[in-house]
Amino acid sequence: MRKLIISAVVGGLIIFGSLYFAGLIAESKDSRRPKLQKVVKTVFVDTVKNSVIPIVVPANGNLKAKRRVELFSEVQGVFRSGSKLFRTGQEYNAGQTLIRIDASEYYASVQSAKSNLYNLLTSIMPDLRLDYPEIYPKWQEYLNGFDLNSTTPMLPEMESEKEKFFISGRGIISNYYNVKNLEQRLSKYNISAPFKGVLTDALVTEGTLVRVGQKLGEYINIGVYELEVSISKTYGDFLKVGKKVALSNLDKTQEYMGEVSRVNGRVDQNSQTITVFIEVSGDNLKEGQYLEANLQAKEESNAIEIDRSLLLENNQIFVVRDSILDLIDVIPVYFTDKKVVLKNVPDSEVIIAKALTGAYSGMLVKVFDADKPKKTKS
Repeated sequence: MRKLIISAVVGGLIIFGSLYFAGLIAESKDSRRPKLQKVVKTVFVDTVKNSVIPIVVPANGNLKAKRRVELFSEVQGVFRSGSKLFRTGQEYNAGQTLIRIDASEYYASVQSAKSNLYNLLTSIMPDLRLDYPEIYPKWQEYLNGFDLNSTTPMLPEMESEKEKFFISGRGIISNYYNVKNLEQRLSKYNISAPFKGVLTDALVTEGTLVRVGQKLGEYINIGVYELEVSISKTYGDFLKVGKKVALSNLDKTQEYMGEVSRVNGRVDQNSQTITVFIEVSGDNLKEGQYLEANLQAKEESNAIEIDRSLLLENNQIFVVRDSILDLIDVIPVYFTDKKVVLKNVPDSEVIIAKALTGAYSGMLVKVFDADKPKKTKS
């Protein structure tokens, strides 16, 4: 009985002690949670001032020479060397021989035909002197000026029907045009430069047997080029011939001023674009060079231009009103790769100038003050 009483007392003391120490531990804990510090983000803003925004349409393309000639042979023969080598990059002046094909055999046949015409004219002179003394002097003058080593001159003008019948009946007219035909073909053995330029492609060399219809090379005029670009049909009506266009190279290190020379009257059915040709001149320009063009299509009044990142998907932008973000509806009228032109934005409205991550309507923000001096660390 005594052991039972002692066990009950000890157990009660243990339970009481446990409760006492549990209370001390509970009272020692700080039940207050720390207050969350509210972070207010700083935003960059701009004050809206609507104005006239020029719509500049970017385009790009490669330069092509405005005047170019593909050289083909209309005769057959061996390509002979000239005053300059027929090589890519070779420059020629206007009228200078580009290609000279051996025409010795053909030249002999032409001279033979001219000799036959001369003999035929000589044979009719006695009859002209007796039967038609009034026309004899002009034909005698023509015969005196006939040179086998020069181009055959035009026949004297035949005024009367008797003269025409007599000359035609002797076969002079048909022989004359046969000679002119041969002379015309003989001129094709020499190909001359139609203008000052450079040879950009040479497909034959001296000594090559040239055949009829064979392509010989390509010749262009240097200094004047055209840039072919495609623009949207929406702005096709605003681009007129003679309109100035700013051009630049890919690295933006060189700028040029071009002019719209031609506008295609047909719209591409697949892309709904119009082809525009821009003429540009420059000594340092080369065919095939890549250029970028900025075509000023039209001017949009009462509009602003902002970064595309500031325009939300539902055509809204953020504005700041009493340090609170709000959304307003806008009307985008033109997009570029980085900018967008907007309308329906009230004047003096304060809009966000730089995109803010996690922004939402009703968000508390702080406007960045560029005029406020920064504190320096001691």
